[in-house]
Amino acid sequence: MSRTALRICPLCEATCGLTLTIEGTRVTGARGDREDVFSKGFVCPKGASFGAVDGDPDRLRTPLVRRDGALREATWEEAFDAVAAGLRPVVERHGPDSLGVVLGNPNAHTMAGALYPGVLLGALRTRSLFTASTVDQMPKHVSSGLLFGDAHAIAVPDLDHTGHLLLIGANPLESNGSLCTAADFPGKLRALRARGGRLTVVDPRRTRTARLADRHVAIRPGTDALLLAAMATVLFEEDLTDPGDLAPHVQGVDEVREALRDFTPEAVAGACDVDAGLIRTLARDLAAAPTAAVYARIGSCTVPHGTLASWLVDVLNVLTGNLDRPGGALFPQAATDRTPRPAGPGRGFALGRWHSRVRRLPEAKGELPLSALAEEIDTATEEGEPVRALVVLAANPVLSAPDGDRLGKALDALDFMVSVDPYLNETSCHADVVLPPPPPSQSPHHDFVFNTFAVRHQVRYSRPAVPLEAGCMAETEIWARLILAVTGRHGADPAAVDRAVIEQTLGKAVREPHSPVHGRDPGELAARLHGDTGPERRLDLMLRLGPYGDGFGARPGGLTLRELLAHPHGIDLGPLRPRLPQPLKTRSGKVELLPEPIAGDLPRLRAALRERPAGLVLVGRRHLRSNNSWMHNVPALTGGSNRCTLHLHPEDAERLGVRDGEPVRVKGAGGGVTVPAEVTDEVRRGVVSLPHGWGHHRPGTRLGHAATVPGVNVNQLLDGSLLDPLSGNAVLNGVPVEVSAVPGTPAPVG
Repeated sequence: MSRTALRICPLCEATCGLTLTIEGTRVTGARGDREDVFSKGFVCPKGASFGAVDGDPDRLRTPLVRRDGALREATWEEAFDAVAAGLRPVVERHGPDSLGVVLGNPNAHTMAGALYPGVLLGALRTRSLFTASTVDQMPKHVSSGLLFGDAHAIAVPDLDHTGHLLLIGANPLESNGSLCTAADFPGKLRALRARGGRLTVVDPRRTRTARLADRHVAIRPGTDALLLAAMATVLFEEDLTDPGDLAPHVQGVDEVREALRDFTPEAVAGACDVDAGLIRTLARDLAAAPTAAVYARIGSCTVPHGTLASWLVDVLNVLTGNLDRPGGALFPQAATDRTPRPAGPGRGFALGRWHSRVRRLPEAKGELPLSALAEEIDTATEEGEPVRALVVLAANPVLSAPDGDRLGKALDALDFMVSVDPYLNETSCHADVVLPPPPPSQSPHHDFVFNTFAVRHQVRYSRPAVPLEAGCMAETEIWARLILAVTGRHGADPAAVDRAVIEQTLGKAVREPHSPVHGRDPGELAARLHGDTGPERRLDLMLRLGPYGDGFGARPGGLTLRELLAHPHGIDLGPLRPRLPQPLKTRSGKVELLPEPIAGDLPRLRAALRERPAGLVLVGRRHLRSNNSWMHNVPALTGGSNRCTLHLHPEDAERLGVRDGEPVRVKGAGGGVTVPAEVTDEVRRGVVSLPHGWGHHRPGTRLGHAATVPGVNVNQLLDGSLLDPLSGNAVLNGVPVEVSAVPGTPAPVG
């Protein structure tokens, strides 16, 4: 007999509400939840394929432990015994930094991945932390940290109310948004145009989003910062700056004017391959719009000047008075954010508090560049211990980091490696222990991370739609047991981890003068928490102490878990609102518009005015039916437009003697790949495009469908040497490559 259950989709950042159809314990269908307060029935192909993702027969159901050189099924007790025996001695013998931790993007899509990494890292005290952020959005975190004093203070466009939107290196019609959580992003862009607003897209490809726009600017890859700097210069030159209500909260405007003086439209036009007159028009249109927002994403982050481009996005929003105002770019406030502290000076944001051993690369936000992981394992230096053991949590760096061939060999050289992953993929196949979380239908869900970037305030929670399968272990329990195993408490009650977090959180809250529970008894507060599990009690705690919470009775009518459970389609908390100066944590208590590290990096941008690529340059691309390397094992999500091909312009194809569908050889600093050509004028001349997340041909994996459409790993073209110096982010776009025809050679198709 079939039934339905509600579930928030965990397959991309849009966080749409789903209505699942369930036969017994199997999800047989998924459609949009029309009553969901955030998504209102919208669903994309990924969400509609929830059942296929959930029921993938290649998902691991039991732990794997390496015995006699091969991974074999084991009990949970055997697996955690092996973890404790393999990891703890490494830490005791060589110190905490010898144990590396790698966090992947899927952690942001689960409750466990949001609640437990901080606990694990706090207990380990290792400086060897690597995450997917440094092949993605770290430049935005760094620029926000420097400007606002908080790396997580990221302003998002007020999509429902803006009159002018400038998108740079973003393709939300394919990605559904990124660092900007918006269900039905495509619909919001169409609504913008329907109400008379203007959409401009800056991208070297004529993407689906660019085709929707009023204006598409086909910029040369990697020059976004130059374009934005020139637009800011026009605002200064033509007296178009108007910070408005922001003025009392901003310092450094005159310094920015002087620092950007050389970046005129005429000076940058050649490097950007954008006409100087058009650059002036872009700036004037931005200034003239009654409300406007500049939004840039991965195409502007994964380039040589990613942090400067991210900084200039906020500079333009400040100079036009559109930061922190309705219709502009606003700072969201999630229901589980901590109780807002009073406005005033904070501790600020520091870079380079420690460095990697081999290349002396600075940390950012507590992380080292993922591009440095292989060398931190396989290269000896006189300073410090190499990474000898690794905990990999929902990450696949062999595909997502540069030079996966080298990294794969380095992983095999580790003393010990444990991977928490539902698949035996290109990275987890190197592990000594693999701990598989259950399918998403069997897990609870609340979006701790993505609600901090949401374009409307709301809160939703899904309990498991299907009971935990016999023999499976809840992902939250896997994390708790892993924390105990690596910190010398193997065998202790896993519930102790949640109890300790609750005790510590309440102990701190009662000491904070601005907290709603200041001066109260932590034990009495803990006894009032609601929830069937430790993670639910932690969610209740965060809701009650949050900005909309009941404060444990101090604010009657406020949020609690009980209230949330009574609203299965979620609770709408209203539109984004101006919040400055409260979110600022800079030492001055103001927006510091020209931080010293930014000023110090501007000469490098000035040198880029003279740079012109001699040959072809590579950019990535997104697919609507994919999310990094996660979903290529689901037949419904591969094929059609979601194929691993090299896009190149017809004129470049003719010059190179390449025909559509034929194999081509692409070579970069890290190696070469052979891939089918797809000749299209959707990419500008001089640019080729290859999607990321492919390359499912490596031995030792168990990805049956993905292996039939393996594609190639675009990151194998990179050697990891190209980084944005401020953030440590890998340069993945605007990279020089050589392309040549390979007649008669079959190319892998994805």
